[in-house]
Amino acid sequence: MATQEQIRDQITNQIIVALEKGVPPWKQPWIGTANTGRPANVVSTKPYRGINPLLLSLHQHRHGFRSQWYGTFRQWQDRGGRIMRRPNDVPPGQWGCGIIYYAPITKTVTDPITGEESEEKYPLLKTYSVFSVDQVEGDHLDHLRARDDGPVNADFIDFEPAEVAIAATEADIRYTGDRAFYHKGGDYIQVPPKGKFPKESEFYAVCLHELAHWSEKRTDWTGDYPEGELRAEIAAAYMLAELGVPQSSDMSNHQAYVANWLQALRNDNRFIFKASTAANKAADYVLSFSRQPEPELVEVPF
Repeated sequence: MATQEQIRDQITNQIIVALEKGVPPWKQPWIGTANTGRPANVVSTKPYRGINPLLLSLHQHRHGFRSQWYGTFRQWQDRGGRIMRRPNDVPPGQWGCGIIYYAPITKTVTDPITGEESEEKYPLLKTYSVFSVDQVEGDHLDHLRARDDGPVNADFIDFEPAEVAIAATEADIRYTGDRAFYHKGGDYIQVPPKGKFPKESEFYAVCLHELAHWSEKRTDWTGDYPEGELRAEIAAAYMLAELGVPQSSDMSNHQAYVANWLQALRNDNRFIFKASTAANKAADYVLSFSRQPEPELVEVPF
């Protein structure tokens, strides 16, 4: 029978192999509510591209916005909406979200030797601010706001070992909304309700991921955001394996999530190994509340 260390080594190796092969971007495992998802422009209805989705996601997280729909001041004004006044606790310039737009510019140039003219194209960088519909007053815009739908998995089956392990931590976990996160200042975890997850294993993976974040200050871990995500995701994979959560042998979500964050860490090819060591510590801490002590070995004389 494989030891926990061997199991964790196998999981880490799977992740490394997946990174070497390349995997698709990570997708959230729960079903979002209406008008949530990738930020998009309210006029064109097209998702924002480039660096803008990241900027807009950070804006949503910073202010607690839920809807995917964004627009400029003028775009909301043309729809009869009124941008809410900036709250006093929001610094000037941070109420809207500054995004980037590349406008293609064509310029005619003349060859100094032949005198022939040709056209050159180059992108002109522009910046402007957009606002979430959650910042816009107007009842006629309610159809663009996030709303809760019914469960997609009404027959969710609790897996007792995982339920016991999660409850034993006595962490403040709030099962609500359509986002999963650990709030460091408030020291609480938010996870969407169980019924939002098509698979039970995905619910437990998210809970354990956030509990790994919850363990950061309790284990004196320090690191930046990408490092923390990588540590938490590997720790969740370790814990799913140890608890024997059904279907948790499917590593595709974990591999893809890890690959997504590891893009920012390509300059340090040792990081996956440092992250796995940190993940071990996180998994051990979270599961320490529910682990049964190992039976003592008693020597029996022959």
